Amino acid sequence: MTQTSQPILSIENLDKSFGSIKILKDINVSIQQGEFLVLVGPSGCGKSTLLNCIAGLEETTGGDIKIGGRSMVGVSPKDRDIAMVFQSYALYPTMSVAKNITFGMKVRGTPEAEQQAKLEEVAGLLQIDHLLDRKPSQLSGGQRQRVAMGRALVRDPQLFLFDEPLSNLDAKLRVEMRTEIKRLHQTLGASIVYVTHDQIEAMTLATKIVVMKDGVIQQVGSPNEIYNQPANMFVADFMGSPSMNLIPAKASASGDGAEIVVEQPGSKGLTLKLNRGIKGLNGTAKDVVLGLRPENITDPVSAVSENSQLADCQIDVVEPAGSDTFVVTNLGGKQVTARLRADAQVIAGEQSSLAFDLTKASVFEPESGARIA
Repeated sequence: MTQTSQPILSIENLDKSFGSIKILKDINVSIQQGEFLVLVGPSGCGKSTLLNCIAGLEETTGGDIKIGGRSMVGVSPKDRDIAMVFQSYALYPTMSVAKNITFGMKVRGTPEAEQQAKLEEVAGLLQIDHLLDRKPSQLSGGQRQRVAMGRALVRDPQLFLFDEPLSNLDAKLRVEMRTEIKRLHQTLGASIVYVTHDQIEAMTLATKIVVMKDGVIQQVGSPNEIYNQPANMFVADFMGSPSMNLIPAKASASGDGAEIVVEQPGSKGLTLKLNRGIKGLNGTAKDVVLGLRPENITDPVSAVSENSQLADCQIDVVEPAGSDTFVVTNLGGKQVTARLRADAQVIAGEQSSLAFDLTKASVFEPESGARIA
């Protein structure tokens, strides 16, 4: 993917209100040519509204959107050099697949030969060449989505916008189409903005993720940064499946690092060492929330890090999941999920040794939810 100094999309201090209700609050984000930006967050967080503002389907209340360095203030959707793929496919039911794909080119007066060449290229890319004479009603959901994508691809725009394109598909087809979209992005080097509420989709597809909540950006980063260094407890809890364990604890400074004590039923508490400092620790112990992904609590045999710390824990629930076994224990008064190997010998109601790897732990401030280590 080629990187240019000027962003292909730049959103600056964007606000959007409906009457007195602020839907988007001071949004700032940009992407370079060839990046795949995913907007993710729970329903009602403003991600589709933001996409509609980029497309020109919604007017902004304040701030600016630039596409290819050009301000979009007052520019109609058709003049923005974008192509949009909707959740509902939005195909013309009376037209064949071929006509659905070439319709936009026909309206714009593209020569017949060029329309045909583009159609063949895109149909081959999406593996729908055998469907060109069919009507949308004769297609499966996945095939319809490919046609909708084909219609966008023949435009060859500066920017592709996808609005939850896979949410109408069943689970198996979603995984297949996700792979297809990833392959398309790698093949074409296209610049894409993609909306989803599915954090697995976001992690799989994105080169850059924007996590939103209540119209405010919570964090912008690569999938790796979002997963391993969440900016706050909302991001930690929202991204990842199963989500990060958020365990109330007490922390105190210890040498160059910190000592974290977690309450444990029937014992004096579990003490874990963190090999780095925590912001705001002074002489006294401080209430914190320890964030550990399920894979960072495992059985001793599976422990990857030599820094893993072992502790006996009461196993409350065992959930075999094929390639893994998940177990639930109680720490800090919370249900905590650990990810063990498939054939781990654990029995519900008994004690078992678990290995805690704090090299990728996060520590949060309980009141604000902000990351402090």
